[in-house]
Amino acid sequence: MKMGSSVHVKEAVMIIPCEPTPARVLTLSAIDSQLFLRFTIEYLLVYRPARPGLDHDVHLATARLKAALAQALVPYYPLAGRVRAKPDGSSLEVVCRAQGALFIEAISDRYTISDFERAPKSVNQWRKLLSLHVADVLKGAPPLVVQLTWLKDGAATVGVGINHCLCDGIGSAEFLNSFAELASEKRGLAELKPMPVWQRHLLDPLPVRSPHDISVTHLEFTRVPDLCGFLTRFSNERLAPTSTTFNERYLNELKNLATCASLPTELSYTSFEVLSAHIWRSWARSLNLPSNQVLKILFSVNVRERVKPSIPSGYYGNAFVLGCAEASVKDLIEKGLGNASALVKSAKERVNTEYVRRVAASVSESAASPDSVGVLIVSQWSRLGLEKVDFGMGVPHHIGPICCDRYCLFLPVLDQKDAVKVMVAIPTSAVDKYNYLVRSPYA
Repeated sequence: MKMGSSVHVKEAVMIIPCEPTPARVLTLSAIDSQLFLRFTIEYLLVYRPARPGLDHDVHLATARLKAALAQALVPYYPLAGRVRAKPDGSSLEVVCRAQGALFIEAISDRYTISDFERAPKSVNQWRKLLSLHVADVLKGAPPLVVQLTWLKDGAATVGVGINHCLCDGIGSAEFLNSFAELASEKRGLAELKPMPVWQRHLLDPLPVRSPHDISVTHLEFTRVPDLCGFLTRFSNERLAPTSTTFNERYLNELKNLATCASLPTELSYTSFEVLSAHIWRSWARSLNLPSNQVLKILFSVNVRERVKPSIPSGYYGNAFVLGCAEASVKDLIEKGLGNASALVKSAKERVNTEYVRRVAASVSESAASPDSVGVLIVSQWSRLGLEKVDFGMGVPHHIGPICCDRYCLFLPVLDQKDAVKVMVAIPTSAVDKYNYLVRSPYA
């Protein structure tokens, strides 16, 4: 049976703010407006079947979610607007007229909670758990879509699609926690923390000396030669989703291995640095690429506390830039985990106020955007607070993407605060080798 016949939409309705909201056009920042963010972030949260003290009434739970969404859209009213390009094409803007967010209720006659305890069988297996996929975020679609799906065993999924031009991971997670607190009646509208802050001008560009200098110094915007048909392979070969959980002991083992193999100047590494490096190396080795192919790892670096003055609490726009490390296949494999970890660490540490200022100018003036050749993109969802999103059904049993594709996601693990689940789709010809390498740090 195909997924399309196992999820049935009961209702799709536009939810508008429950109170009057400002009618205005708001400008998005240069960081918000960059080309590579013009897509939809798609979360999948899975909740256990109802237990005593939690919602048993499907109709009541659905009504609570709809009412809470209407409440949340009052302080977060731009999420009920529509994103478009400015007439002069310089950046993006949001037309706020309380047009609404889309709420979908659906039922599944096939899926149970146990289906989410392993990687999906295909990239799109869970696609119908967020039935509306917004491919072009500038064509008038609602920037927020929420789908509540009741599963066969009484469990539930909440699929969420949010226009990335409006929110980054931290901002979208803050919205989801506020939405959930309203649904579970843990807080009222006046008690939300943090209260959302717009102030997108804070990440607009300031004058820089030379646009040429910007592009030269930012590896994330440079292009590398495709020596192996990299893009063709990833577009033509079927991708197989993978899911690997790294517990605290394993992460500490990676840290020790990286530290022992590093120069004395590198004192220590974070879990993110060593795990990113380990995934990057395992991915590179599994693909059997030419030794002189240059590879990159891109990852988001939160700049809220890295710029002066700092970004205020509650800022839910895109307040990150891309960290980028680069190495040839030969160096990445032969120089070991310590070297790869040092490259990731150095890429993070380069990000400061001046770095962010240059990125804002670069994406604004030259529409700079990352290339895809040789690139592994890592997104860290494990530290966003998604594991706390409780709509009155308890905390999520599983958190992940709607579609597991070539973007590598670090995800939280239920009841294991220091563990990380890594999901990424790998070309089928390489998936067995990847699964072996990623579980074998000394291989």
